[in-house]
Amino acid sequence: MKQDTKFDQQHFDSLYPKVKFSRRGFIASSVATGFALAAGPVVAQTAIKTPADGLEVGSAQIPVTGGNLPVYFAAPKKAGRYATVVLIPEIFGLHEHQRDICRRLASVGYYAITLDPYFRSGDLSKISDIKTVLAAANSLTDTQAFSDLDALVAWVEMQPKANTKKLGIAAMCRGGRTVWMYTAHSKKIKAAVAWYGQLSPTPAYPQTPIDVADKLNAPVLGLYGGADPGSPLDLVERMRAGCRAFEKTCEIHVYPDTPHAFFADYRPSYRKQAAEDGWKRMLAWFKKYGVA
Repeated sequence: MKQDTKFDQQHFDSLYPKVKFSRRGFIASSVATGFALAAGPVVAQTAIKTPADGLEVGSAQIPVTGGNLPVYFAAPKKAGRYATVVLIPEIFGLHEHQRDICRRLASVGYYAITLDPYFRSGDLSKISDIKTVLAAANSLTDTQAFSDLDALVAWVEMQPKANTKKLGIAAMCRGGRTVWMYTAHSKKIKAAVAWYGQLSPTPAYPQTPIDVADKLNAPVLGLYGGADPGSPLDLVERMRAGCRAFEKTCEIHVYPDTPHAFFADYRPSYRKQAAEDGWKRMLAWFKKYGVA
């Protein structure tokens, strides 16, 4: 399947729009603390802050090739073993939004863990220039990403509160693409949810989820915006067709006239109705396929 992989500046700018930072607006609220700088000014009015009350939260460093992989986890404080969800970050790396999603999942009974896939390039959440962030993120190969995730899963298997017999994976943006790709790589995943994971090829990642549809090892739910230039509707339909052709369990829901990053409550792209509906669909998907 031959596709054009030339750099498309207009496409790039539509996914990562140029923004003007207002220092006063950015630091006006403590809600802004810890979010990715390159994502633009934090929208404090919609940014969700999930407290850690009743939760056990923490950080760790997992030895991997080339260093130590930073992770953040959250689980109910009450003793027990909980269905586990690995959350892969957006292109901005491990920042407050990812940690908050882990706490949200823990609040409804999961052991949730996220990571910084791009740690070898530094802390991308502290870089304000989106092109610098993109260049650094693009240096991470799928092979390295899969190896890191394999190490993370092996580490989680040793955690007393994590039930990895009920292992799910979820992510947004670049992480959403990785959800599709890693589900085709690992046989340990029981269910997966890809929020607007890019389906179009890029020079850094010419292989797309469509190319691995035949290798998916678990049911995948895709949640996409109808106005997302990174995953145009013709590619969404090709992804659906690929799953059907290879008899894979996939469901893709498209929210009409909805942009990329509609779940990112800290950004102007946030769409509350679609985000809340997608969250319910994700939890139902996990429950349906044994991650609950």
